Amino acid sequence: MKLLFASDIHGSSSYAKKIVEKFEETKSDQLILLGDVMYHGPRNPLPKEYNPQKVSQILNQYKNKIIAVRGNCDSEVDQMLLQFPMLADYTILYVDGIRFFVTHGHLFDEDDLPNLSSQDVLIYGHYHLPIAKKKDDIYILNPSSVSLPKEGTNSYGIYENKVFTIYDFDGNIVNWIRMGEEE
Repeated sequence: MKLLFASDIHGSSSYAKKIVEKFEETKSDQLILLGDVMYHGPRNPLPKEYNPQKVSQILNQYKNKIIAVRGNCDSEVDQMLLQFPMLADYTILYVDGIRFFVTHGHLFDEDDLPNLSSQDVLIYGHYHLPIAKKKDDIYILNPSSVSLPKEGTNSYGIYENKVFTIYDFDGNIVNWIRMGEEE
């Protein structure tokens, strides 16, 4: 199974369009949204082509392929425009025998871990930084922000065959990790 992870669209219609184009291009099975879909938040600048209504129209076309969690900038008002659920603080996915704890990052992150077992994955957004590492016996993943990255690289993540790779929109690899191998 191939999963595309995207976080922190923050209402940017241009980056919502780019992420669904990458979803199609990569032939991913599911689009996993890690929160902060519609609103830019009071601490963030307006992202390129800020248009939450258009973002909802773009994403709603993929409603049967999206799994989403709530970010700190998401609200019930946002949910009214979206045709897929996105108000859960986390979800758990099982892929290739690996348990993924999927969340935004404002409640759980690598410094405030949920209850995880050895070889589990914590994947989150919120910090807008590309992270792919192993900490103790837990994998820590963050595809960064598609619209407002902190390190200047707009990016997303692809999981396939126990490899998580973070790409920029030009197809360059930003970071990656193979899961399930001893170090």
